[in-house]
Amino acid sequence: MFKSKQEKEISKRMLAKKTIAQMNRHIAKLEEQKKLYIEAAKRATRQGLKAQYDLALSGLKMTMAQQKKAQEMLLNFEITSQMKDMSMMTTEFLKGMGMLSKEMARLTDEKQFVKVQKEFEKAMAGSEQQTMNMELFLEQNQSTFASASGSPDSVSDEELERLIAEQAGQEDIGSDVIEKELAEIRGKLKG
Repeated sequence: MFKSKQEKEISKRMLAKKTIAQMNRHIAKLEEQKKLYIEAAKRATRQGLKAQYDLALSGLKMTMAQQKKAQEMLLNFEITSQMKDMSMMTTEFLKGMGMLSKEMARLTDEKQFVKVQKEFEKAMAGSEQQTMNMELFLEQNQSTFASASGSPDSVSDEELERLIAEQAGQEDIGSDVIEKELAEIRGKLKG
């Protein structure tokens, strides 16, 4: 019923791996959605269905914005997980240093103890600096997530147009037809 410290750590690591796997699956699912919207936009363009093209473009835009956000979250999670591992290692190091410092203080004269104490204090200061850096990092990530969670307009129209044109290819759609469609879309977006 009660888990040992090691079992708890294993459970936490398994949860972290599961979270990363879920995020990767979500990103892959969004990639598939992106492909479907591109195909829908190409089909609508070939058939001259303006409303369906606009709808596919809107769906593509939202999907790409979500995909960028999910990739950023995944990277943030992985970095934070590595920082946690480093903090745990630092904590274990400091515990060991504390034990060694106490043992050395018992075995050495006053001059050696002062030297060990200074090194121990230096290690503690480094740990505090690491904690402050981690807090700063997490605060910066919060603001990054806040700005990234804005509207789906974070994907530019030029990116979408370039992606659709690349996918459609010159043999499927004449360049003059693409330019005409894009000019109409730009006009609607500005209007």
